[in-house]
Amino acid sequence: MNIITWIIFGTVTGIIANFLDPSPDQGGAIGSIILGILGGVLGGFLASLIFGIGISGFNISSFIIAITGSLMLLYASRVFKSTPRY
Repeated sequence: MNIITWIIFGTVTGIIANFLDPSPDQGGAIGSIILGILGGVLGGFLASLIFGIGISGFNISSFIIAITGSLMLLYASRVFKSTPRY
């Protein structure tokens, strides 16, 4: 996929992930794009490592993988932000 496709794919999956897990610090449009792209990379890496499948374009399995990766990133950021630092 080229860079424009990654931005569109990241925007769509980031918006869906933010919709599924709303939090007060959304990050705006740029945050959704970055969340979706990084979620796609993380989800694609883990899916290829565990199941032998990855992101192959605009299809339902790629969206599920990218959204799952985005939700994992949202959860991880919430865990690290809520940890008290001494």
